[in-house]
Amino acid sequence: MVALLLTGIAIAYPQLGARAATAAQTLSTTVAAATADTTAPPATATASDGSDSMAAGEATTAADGVTPPPAGPPSAKTRLRLVKSIGGDISPKSVVSSGSGFITAQNMMYRHSVTVYDARTMRLITTIDDRVDLSKLGYPKLHGMVRGAPVEGAFSPDAAYEYVTNYSMYGAGFGPEGTDTCTPASGYDRSFTYRINTATWKIDRAYQVGVVPKVVKTTADGKYVLVSNWCSWDLSVISTAKGRVVRSIPIGAYPRGIALSPKGNAAYVAVMGGTNLVRVDLKTWKTRSVEIGSGPRAIAFSPDDRYIYATLNAEGNVARLDLRTRKVVKVATGQAPRSLTISTDGTAIYVVNYESASIAKIRTRDMRVLQTIDACVHPIGITYDAPTRRVWVACYGGALLVYRDH
Repeated sequence: MVALLLTGIAIAYPQLGARAATAAQTLSTTVAAATADTTAPPATATASDGSDSMAAGEATTAADGVTPPPAGPPSAKTRLRLVKSIGGDISPKSVVSSGSGFITAQNMMYRHSVTVYDARTMRLITTIDDRVDLSKLGYPKLHGMVRGAPVEGAFSPDAAYEYVTNYSMYGAGFGPEGTDTCTPASGYDRSFTYRINTATWKIDRAYQVGVVPKVVKTTADGKYVLVSNWCSWDLSVISTAKGRVVRSIPIGAYPRGIALSPKGNAAYVAVMGGTNLVRVDLKTWKTRSVEIGSGPRAIAFSPDDRYIYATLNAEGNVARLDLRTRKVVKVATGQAPRSLTISTDGTAIYVVNYESASIAKIRTRDMRVLQTIDACVHPIGITYDAPTRRVWVACYGGALLVYRDH
């Protein structure tokens, strides 16, 4: 087991000790040629999946913040084309769509910021500094200004708030920065998740979670915010009504990706230091393990609740797990697949390959790669914006790439 953990982390995080250098890297000069297709390799098995999609720029958002189903050709029948490269004072670790007209990029400790963009015009709206006084955000004993390091973000169901995890906290009262290789016994400080009010784009609340928090997701009913904690190996459950963590659920070595069942009854957490996902029942909070492959990092559900898609960073594959049969189908997309996102209609998933500097589009019906695009140095985050049918990619070196998919 120890050998598996060390192998998985060595493959998953080759940038250890060189994060600053990575952040300083410039974009690949091949971005301008980012529309090239490649021959699609076959998947290792076939099966059936979802359908249906939408027209660019025509969708509206319902009053409850939920994006209605799009019109137009299925995403499996369209192709990605680069429409904009966005620079500026950014070093994005992740990018996320609100589904209601906004995109945010989380810029870690390299920029100490969250940048907010208009999803339609692709223009910068504002930059949110991660500096806060925790005594004014629910922690009266923690005085003075401190900084965070925004990692990942997730919007509430009504898009009234965005929740952002911070890799570590910096300032008086906080110890050394957490690391990518750690255990619950490493002794690093617990960090915080911020709540950002999207009406003002101000941080208005903080929640102390686990050690080196990574992915954050909100439940469909808005009652809970779930945070995977890399170094404390657990899942923090924040009650939005109580304004605090109400449960810490043991997960396993290096939990990262979180996917919520469309039925609203369960969450799955990727155990990146192992070969499994952990299913968390959202009523009883009981857990059980499901095997999927080595080093699962990012995960997403199909709209019909039957499949989970996962990047298997340690083995360089993308997997589809059939929750009915437990059958796993895999396809190679590139070196070190990291984040993934799924189209609203469920017919396509999009994956960034960190070491291959590429993006892959996969048809979910048979797990066949439809398109591979040269993107940028170290693409790390990706999100699908349903109203515009665009895919946004976070390049760790300092840019966002926006692709149309219609």
